[in-house]
Amino acid sequence: MSSVPVVPRNGLIEGSWEFLAHALAVAESEIRKLAHDPIEMAARIVQPLTWLLLFAPVFSHLREIPTGGIRYTDFVVPGILAQGVLFISVVYGVALLWERDAGILQRYLATPASRGALVLGKALSAGVRVLPQAFFIYVLSLILGVKMRLSPLALLGVMAFVLLGAAVFSTLSLIIACLAKTRERFMGINQLLTLPFFFASNAIYPVSLMPTWLRTVSSINPLTYMVDGLRALMLTQAHSTFGIRTDFAVQVPILLLFLAIATKLYHRVSY
Repeated sequence: MSSVPVVPRNGLIEGSWEFLAHALAVAESEIRKLAHDPIEMAARIVQPLTWLLLFAPVFSHLREIPTGGIRYTDFVVPGILAQGVLFISVVYGVALLWERDAGILQRYLATPASRGALVLGKALSAGVRVLPQAFFIYVLSLILGVKMRLSPLALLGVMAFVLLGAAVFSTLSLIIACLAKTRERFMGINQLLTLPFFFASNAIYPVSLMPTWLRTVSSINPLTYMVDGLRALMLTQAHSTFGIRTDFAVQVPILLLFLAIATKLYHRVSY
């Protein structure tokens, strides 16, 4: 009877640290690209600026939107942040296709880093890319008189939800890129998914306004839970509908599932 080899605990820990180190190295390389592209960072300011200064004042005059006694401009701020997370992250897969065409992907695959570390590094970098936009939304919201929670714990919670949400949608984007394999096909699928994710959520109106079938779709939409958590953490007058722990717990298994699928498919985009 053959014995089963036992992996030493310190070897498991060393392997985990190595995996994390590789993922952070990939994320760091992606973040450096952002630091050298100030135009991209400036362009991301336009979207929340448009929503907060144009759309929010218009929709605030619609008394039919129940916001639980919260001013509509306040109500929509977390949704605008979630929108930024979604729109930035869900196009992340096109960078993978560009890297393949430029020969960068093949270099990544030739490194000692595992495919899982490469995927996780991409997911982490997507979250970091959203943080400058989140900072601008906070500053603009305070200027507009939005009642924000500014305690360190609330800010850390917002950062955690932004990083988690960006990881979910950027990993989904990587899966689509691996399956589409061309930029044109990827953009077509991406456009098909982005708006349903946004409008089938509680980002700009409460779930109670939705018809029954759309409420069902919203209940399985990870963006709904990200907005719910952000709203409770960002606004002094808001509370979570599902519970912040539930908001976080729903997204974690989705992320793990997407990471597993993206890891399995990651090498396929190279051919």
